[in-house]
Amino acid sequence: MATRIPPVHALSAFEAAARHGSFALAAEELCITPSALSHRIRLLEEFVGERLFIRDGRNVGLSEFGRRYLDVVRQALRTLTDFPMPRRAAPVQPRVKLTLPPTFARYLLVPRLASFTEQHPDIAVEIYLSVPLYDLSLAESDLEVRFGPGKYPNLQSEKLFSEPTFVISSPAYLNKVGEISVPEDLQKATLIRSALEPWQPWFEAAGLDWPEPSAGLRVDDLGLLLEAVRHGHGIGLTREHFARELLDSGEVVRLFDMQTATPPHVYYMVYEKQVTERPEVVAFLQWMQTTFRSA
Repeated sequence: MATRIPPVHALSAFEAAARHGSFALAAEELCITPSALSHRIRLLEEFVGERLFIRDGRNVGLSEFGRRYLDVVRQALRTLTDFPMPRRAAPVQPRVKLTLPPTFARYLLVPRLASFTEQHPDIAVEIYLSVPLYDLSLAESDLEVRFGPGKYPNLQSEKLFSEPTFVISSPAYLNKVGEISVPEDLQKATLIRSALEPWQPWFEAAGLDWPEPSAGLRVDDLGLLLEAVRHGHGIGLTREHFARELLDSGEVVRLFDMQTATPPHVYYMVYEKQVTERPEVVAFLQWMQTTFRSA
């Protein structure tokens, strides 16, 4: 049976928090968010099966077990730190960690990312994916793109851009269900549902007093929604940036001139204020604002 060892990143978080007597200061030292540091501490507490800190409001202090465990952790970290490493003196490359919805990453960021790396070749960019409306913590990222209403307590949020939504279908699906020339004809079609692109705002813009669809295929990824439409599973809502290639190729077609001018969900940059103290994060944030506000 393999021997389980505690995660090193959780041990370093524990040591830093104990040394500073503050989760916020420890998070700043480790260049992570306070919520990420708290997560690491909880992970270690679950591993050892004991509370490491006694929390009293904003104040934290070591528990009795935590004081004894700290000596062991410091000795282990010191052993790792003191081990000879010939390349240890090499400079650490500044990096920016991003968490993005998959569709934004695929269709919007990656095609434009070369301009940032050309301007800042010394900054490494790390990309992680999240599920919109579900992953609501910043985890260990510096910056996050969120597709939502833009209201995130205790976080900074800046709108990147807003695009109207419109209706699309595959030609094959239209051949199957028959002509759809006016919005009322949608009653004979299957409407693909998504919490990210609700139909109600579009119905209202089209003058339809219809409830939100409650049956049929539902997908909570905008890229999958496009694929579902392309493969003829029904009719869906989309936006210009995502559907442009499929529209140009004729794999999907736009229905009606009607669109929603102010959709309920748009893309926001979300971050904790202290990350802007790092120049590489500021550089990437400014690039995102410039790139997508003019998109």
